[in-house]
Amino acid sequence: MRPFVLAGDHVRLSTPTTADVDRIHAICQDPDIQRWTTVPSPYRREHAESFVTSIVPAGWEAETAFTWAVRAPGDVLPGDPEPPVLGMVDLRLDDGAPGARSGEFGFWTAPEARGRGLMTQAARLVVDFGLDPEGLGLARAVWRAEVGNWASRRVAWRLGVRVEGQVRGMLTHRGRLVEGWIGTLLPADPREPNEPWPEAR
Repeated sequence: MRPFVLAGDHVRLSTPTTADVDRIHAICQDPDIQRWTTVPSPYRREHAESFVTSIVPAGWEAETAFTWAVRAPGDVLPGDPEPPVLGMVDLRLDDGAPGARSGEFGFWTAPEARGRGLMTQAARLVVDFGLDPEGLGLARAVWRAEVGNWASRRVAWRLGVRVEGQVRGMLTHRGRLVEGWIGTLLPADPREPNEPWPEAR
């Protein structure tokens, strides 16, 4: 599958390019991104370059992982082909049979872009593409996060993800097993919260 753009009123999703390498490298120095995601730590420029030139294209070519850079259309600068990267969102498919495949979506957001609702919009575009019969026609979308990653959980909550469990040792982070949340979204589920936001948060 060739990469393509997904766009909403306030976000534009396009594949990251070599022009984004320095920006991705800078964003991934953020302590929260390194704390809650699986990006390499320390995160070097060559990691960003490999991500853009190898990992992302390979996923699209194999049709197993679809990755988009999150951008705000209004942020484009004169002479630049695309607005700067504000985050990243992907959808990684399992090897299930046709009609029974799942896709796990993940994301990270640059510190200065948090709190604007951009990632919620971006993730909704990606999930809708995955679940739509005219898109990938997946049977379900899956969200997972380490317990305590409330920023990720809030995005999932806004999308209507049903958090169905807290599993010991579900995820691996920096070589150790950690407790994780898991939730799902089915094609017919409303894309809005299905339960009140936890009181403690």
